[in-house]
Amino acid sequence: MYLEIVTPEAILFSSEVDLFSVPGIDGEFQILNNHAPIVSILKEGDIKIHIHSQDHLVLDDLHGKLEAQIDDDRVLTLAINSGTIELNDNKAIILAD
Repeated sequence: MYLEIVTPEAILFSSEVDLFSVPGIDGEFQILNNHAPIVSILKEGDIKIHIHSQDHLVLDDLHGKLEAQIDDDRVLTLAINSGTIELNDNKAIILAD
Protein backbone atom coordinates (compact mmCIF):
# COMPACT_ATOMS: atom_id res chain seq x y z
CA MET A 1 0.00 0.00 0.00
CA TYR A 2 1.11 3.57 -0.57
CA LEU A 3 1.47 6.07 2.30
CA GLU A 4 2.00 9.81 2.08
CA ILE A 5 2.47 12.03 5.15
CA VAL A 6 2.06 15.75 4.53
CA THR A 7 2.54 18.74 6.85
CA PRO A 8 2.06 22.44 6.06
CA GLU A 9 5.84 22.67 5.60
CA ALA A 10 6.63 19.63 3.43
CA ILE A 11 5.90 16.09 2.34
CA LEU A 12 7.62 14.08 5.09
CA PHE A 13 7.08 10.60 3.71
CA SER A 14 5.92 9.15 0.40
CA SER A 15 6.50 5.46 -0.29
CA GLU A 16 5.13 1.93 -0.44
CA VAL A 17 4.75 0.42 3.05
CA ASP A 18 3.89 -2.97 4.51
CA LEU A 19 1.65 -1.55 7.25
CA PHE A 20 1.40 1.42 9.61
CA SER A 21 -0.29 2.42 12.85
CA VAL A 22 -1.67 5.80 13.86
CA PRO A 23 -2.87 7.42 17.12
CA GLY A 24 -6.65 7.60 16.73
CA ILE A 25 -8.97 9.48 19.05
CA ASP A 26 -10.16 6.21 20.64
CA GLY A 27 -6.70 4.62 20.62
CA GLU A 28 -4.00 3.43 18.27
CA PHE A 29 -5.10 1.48 15.21
CA GLN A 30 -3.24 -0.35 12.49
CA ILE A 31 -3.75 -0.22 8.72
CA LEU A 32 -2.88 -3.26 6.63
CA ASN A 33 -2.96 -3.82 2.88
CA ASN A 34 -6.50 -3.90 1.39
CA HIS A 35 -8.01 -2.19 4.46
CA ALA A 36 -11.54 -0.85 4.06
CA PRO A 37 -11.78 2.85 3.16
CA ILE A 38 -11.54 5.10 6.21
CA VAL A 39 -11.43 8.76 7.22
CA SER A 40 -10.43 9.52 10.81
CA ILE A 41 -9.10 12.24 13.09
CA LEU A 42 -5.72 11.64 14.74
CA LYS A 43 -4.52 12.85 18.13
CA GLU A 44 -1.04 13.48 19.51
CA GLY A 45 1.18 10.42 19.33
CA ASP A 46 3.46 8.42 17.06
CA ILE A 47 2.85 7.15 13.56
CA LYS A 48 4.70 3.83 13.19
CA ILE A 49 5.54 2.85 9.63
CA HIS A 50 6.65 -0.69 8.76
CA ILE A 51 8.65 -0.77 5.54
CA HIS A 52 10.23 -3.66 3.65
CA SER A 53 13.66 -1.96 3.52
CA GLN A 54 15.23 1.49 3.77
CA ASP A 55 17.16 1.10 0.51
CA HIS A 56 14.88 3.45 -1.41
CA LEU A 57 14.36 6.01 1.38
CA VAL A 58 16.27 9.21 2.00
CA LEU A 59 16.34 10.28 5.65
CA ASP A 60 17.82 13.77 5.42
CA ASP A 61 17.21 17.14 7.11
CA LEU A 62 13.87 17.59 5.34
CA HIS A 63 12.72 14.21 6.60
CA GLY A 64 14.53 14.60 9.93
CA LYS A 65 11.41 14.04 12.00
CA LEU A 66 11.29 10.42 10.80
CA GLU A 67 13.38 8.15 13.00
CA ALA A 68 14.25 4.48 12.58
CA GLN A 69 13.70 2.37 15.67
CA ILE A 70 16.90 1.19 17.31
CA ASP A 71 15.91 -2.49 17.50
CA ASP A 72 14.33 -2.67 14.00
CA ASP A 73 15.45 -0.31 11.22
CA ARG A 74 12.43 -1.33 9.12
CA VAL A 75 10.13 0.54 11.53
CA LEU A 76 10.06 4.33 11.25
CA THR A 77 8.34 6.59 13.78
CA LEU A 78 7.05 10.11 13.40
CA ALA A 79 5.62 12.15 16.29
CA ILE A 80 2.56 14.26 15.45
CA ASN A 81 0.42 16.70 17.42
CA SER A 82 -2.79 16.02 15.49
CA GLY A 83 -4.00 15.21 12.01
CA THR A 84 -6.40 13.39 9.75
CA ILE A 85 -6.09 10.22 7.71
CA GLU A 86 -7.87 9.19 4.55
CA LEU A 87 -7.44 5.72 3.06
CA ASN A 88 -8.98 4.51 -0.17
CA ASP A 89 -7.84 1.90 -2.72
CA ASN A 90 -4.61 1.10 -0.83
CA LYS A 91 -3.49 4.75 -0.81
CA ALA A 92 -3.33 6.55 2.54
CA ILE A 93 -2.80 10.26 3.00
CA ILE A 94 -2.08 11.66 6.45
CA LEU A 95 -2.32 15.42 6.95
CA ALA A 96 -0.34 16.06 10.13
CA ASP A 97 0.67 18.92 12.40
